[in-house]
Amino acid sequence: MTAPAVPADAYAGHDLEILSGMTHYYSWIADHFAPFVRGAAVEYGAGTGNISVKLRPLVDRFDLVEPSPRLLPILRDRFRGDDAVAVFDANLEAHVASVPADSYDCAVLVNVLEHIADDAQALDELFRALKPEGSLLLFVPALPFLFSRLDSFYGHYRRYRRGALARLVGEAGFEVREARYLDLLGVIPWWLLNTVGGTVTFNPALVRLYDRFGVPFTRAIERALGAPPIGKNVLLIARKPS
Repeated sequence: MTAPAVPADAYAGHDLEILSGMTHYYSWIADHFAPFVRGAAVEYGAGTGNISVKLRPLVDRFDLVEPSPRLLPILRDRFRGDDAVAVFDANLEAHVASVPADSYDCAVLVNVLEHIADDAQALDELFRALKPEGSLLLFVPALPFLFSRLDSFYGHYRRYRRGALARLVGEAGFEVREARYLDLLGVIPWWLLNTVGGTVTFNPALVRLYDRFGVPFTRAIERALGAPPIGKNVLLIARKPS
């Protein structure tokens, strides 16, 4: 385990501000999650609401949990006036421990689990918080060999292998419905710029370029050929048994 440079609850969210314009990227994730999003939902690490806003029409109630004091005002402003959305100033560990058992129909975590020191304990708590047949929707950074100074700088304890993540989720009691690598094309740029190059910031111009051209291209390839053997991220969908 690598100790993060930035504690999760002190995370300022600078990278999410840069990444907030990645509309193709966030749509890609949300489209995978959409069939499993319903009823009473919670999103941990909601950030500025880039995923939340895409999933909001699918749910009856949405609790958005975000620990960053920099991002909370943006998140609250984005959903101001929506009585079905509640925003909580908390990290995952504190919030999920406070909710009653069987509270939610689905839980969404996009680039969150890697920030948690005891991810197994967090998954146990998420299992308790979900209703029977509730869905756990995870998106995490993948491939330990890609771990970089940027990962450490932004408070990541780890990057995941698909099989290891599926086993961890299964050990918490979930039935894993899908576990796949995503974003094959992103592996090489990440490795060159961050793992080898040691970059600890996101270049806004490169981010926009990749979202405009790289994401649609790799998404089309993966749609046509199926899940790739590796990818920059792992996307996992699991179910709490009835």
